[in-house]
Amino acid sequence: MLCWAWSSGKAASSIHARSEPTVRCFSPSLKTPHTARDVGAAVATVFCSTSAGDAGCAIETGSIDASGWMCRFAASTVTSVAHAAERLSWLDTGERITHRLRAWIEALVQILPIAHVAQLTGLHWHTIKRIDHRRLQTRYGAFDAQGVRRLVMDEFALHKGHRYATVIMDAERMRVLWVGEGNSREAIRPFFELLGKEGCQHIEAVAMDMNTAFDLEVRAHCPNAEVVYDLFHVVARFGREVVDRVRVDQANALRSAPAQRQVIKRSRWLLLRNRDNLGNEQAVKLEELLAANAPLATVYLLKTAIKEIWFAPSVRDGARRWKDWYRLAIESGIAPAIAFAKRLRKYLRGILASAIFPLNTSILEGVNNRIKVIKRMAYGFRDSAYFFLKIKAAFPGKAR
Repeated sequence: MLCWAWSSGKAASSIHARSEPTVRCFSPSLKTPHTARDVGAAVATVFCSTSAGDAGCAIETGSIDASGWMCRFAASTVTSVAHAAERLSWLDTGERITHRLRAWIEALVQILPIAHVAQLTGLHWHTIKRIDHRRLQTRYGAFDAQGVRRLVMDEFALHKGHRYATVIMDAERMRVLWVGEGNSREAIRPFFELLGKEGCQHIEAVAMDMNTAFDLEVRAHCPNAEVVYDLFHVVARFGREVVDRVRVDQANALRSAPAQRQVIKRSRWLLLRNRDNLGNEQAVKLEELLAANAPLATVYLLKTAIKEIWFAPSVRDGARRWKDWYRLAIESGIAPAIAFAKRLRKYLRGILASAIFPLNTSILEGVNNRIKVIKRMAYGFRDSAYFFLKIKAAFPGKAR
């Protein structure tokens, strides 16, 4: 009598059963017969070649010891036997996805959303995600900050409702080192713990926005690091708190002149955008607006002049430019500009440090834009750990 053992849909071995309770395996991978007990592997099911109801079925009659094996014509499964199977090089233990199919899926998820890959392959969404998560964890899961000297950190919106996450990048290699939920001191502390005391000693400079929480945590862990405040965030804040405030005040003062009021109300983006990014028609409108309104012209001039501080060739020259700008802001007589200048004075050291360490978070603005694309492709992420791995994979860094 001949019985076939099957594993994962492929014939793994043939088992020749005799009347005595000895099972011998004639596996294609073995040149000589071995008992199942010697083979030591496992199979799921044995199909007996006898016909239904044949009293000669060795498994059904119990003439052989076949624990866990079931004949397709047997009424029940017997209780004790040594199992035998052939190992498959193209299939991992306990897996139903072959190596070739997994490699194909891993290539697809790098260019397509999981939902589209699931539709293309016919596999479940969670199966696709599990394969991709394992790939990302293997390649990017380990923390590696060897040789890092300069950092850039910034926050981004994780979900709606003012939920944020922080991303930290190697400023020299353009590589995302760490991503974590939150934007507080406690939120970024795990990064410095992973970096270790020796790694923190090697940090020379850290670029950030005017976030006091980040500032204090960096100074607590990295005594040799100089905090560099980012130009982009300062100019953006000046636009919101000063330029836009003055624009609204000027529009409210012109209630008796509706036509002029509408011109000022609709000039927000004209005032906030860089002059270099304006078209010819927009540049003409800006000139006409500034010529007709002195307060707006003053704050626009202050917005342009403040950028020059970050491009100073030395700390001494940067300090001189700061004094000139601060004097203009105070003497302008415009309350929002005066208040902003006084608040900014507390961050002067980090501003002037840009002359020594020309760092900025503009590279992280590119990261934030890519993060939005990743979220859009996935229709949002509920698994933050998986999302953070996708961010690290998108910015593996430049080769040394």
